[in-house]
Amino acid sequence: MEMALLLITIGFLLMIQIAVPFIVKRTVVFGVTVPIEQVKNKQLLGYKKRYAILTFVFSLAILLLFFIWSGGTPQENHLILAGLYLPFVILFVSLSLYFYFHAKVTKLKQQQEWFKDRKQVNISELNIRSKDEMLPWVIFTIPMLISISLIVFTLMNYHQFPNQIPTHWGPDGKPDAFTTKSYFSILTLPLILLVMQGMFIGIIEMTRKSGIKLSAGNVKASRIRQLRLRKYTSWFLFVVSILLTMLFSFLQFTTLYENVVNDLLILLMPLTFSALLFIGAIILAVKVGKVDSDFDLEIIEDENGEITNVDEDHYWKGGLIYYNPNDPSIFVEKRFGVGWTLNFARPIGYLILVGPLLIILLITFL
Repeated sequence: MEMALLLITIGFLLMIQIAVPFIVKRTVVFGVTVPIEQVKNKQLLGYKKRYAILTFVFSLAILLLFFIWSGGTPQENHLILAGLYLPFVILFVSLSLYFYFHAKVTKLKQQQEWFKDRKQVNISELNIRSKDEMLPWVIFTIPMLISISLIVFTLMNYHQFPNQIPTHWGPDGKPDAFTTKSYFSILTLPLILLVMQGMFIGIIEMTRKSGIKLSAGNVKASRIRQLRLRKYTSWFLFVVSILLTMLFSFLQFTTLYENVVNDLLILLMPLTFSALLFIGAIILAVKVGKVDSDFDLEIIEDENGEITNVDEDHYWKGGLIYYNPNDPSIFVEKRFGVGWTLNFARPIGYLILVGPLLIILLITFL
């Protein structure tokens, strides 16, 4: 069972990393803006294919090395360690390949001067927000109510909790660090959960208020892509909030009823949580990424190639970090990956993301 879960998790992660160059906006290749007529450039398509092949080959080699190291039949502790560290190794490999091809595309763009003597424009529609189908923030209070109920339940059953409360769970899913029982220690998990749910509400509201950027080369396709991205991202965050609520509630109940829950179930819950997150990320990527292919015949609206999107590469550090003081948006669409990233020039974004993390660290250390 553990082997199957490991392979499923690695498989989902690998699928996402391989698919990323093909599901992001086609006018952005490895974090670099390209003109609409260059989206079918053979050299750029070749870079994407090479990235996918190399990511697959290197990841497969890493997996094979793991099985060789473990003697071909990994023991349970080896599988647990693999489940913890192999995803990070694969992410490191894909990120390294990303930076390699980011440099290649940047060099190609400079050599061929794609944006020289081009009129760069920003496209906007005044009524597009009326078509926005993002979930309202009120929906995100549902898991918060569950967390509050969990806090009430915990306080009502304070005397039934063991004298030693788990504070950390090891690779085998069992607690390996404890603290003395107190009202604060038994409420640590529910409080952390509540802070995270509040962070989700902040993210969803700031995303709703962020700008909707349309493509000058294909307004229709970019409009649908942006609306889908906003809609399905809000649903994805809601599902993540629900899954986190279930996981933290499960851990809280295992603390109270420590001898009732099967050890295998304790191990499977976090792995199942991770697998469901990967599935959700894939569904989000498919829902958003297939828009370009739906409108393949309409790719070039400006046949003379004189009008293109504004080249914002100088605002993107390495194609991943966005810093634009002139953009009022707190969150913007990622250039590599599906979803949103922070405009690091907006301090309120730090408050929304870093603030809750500091509170969580404070709760943990106390």
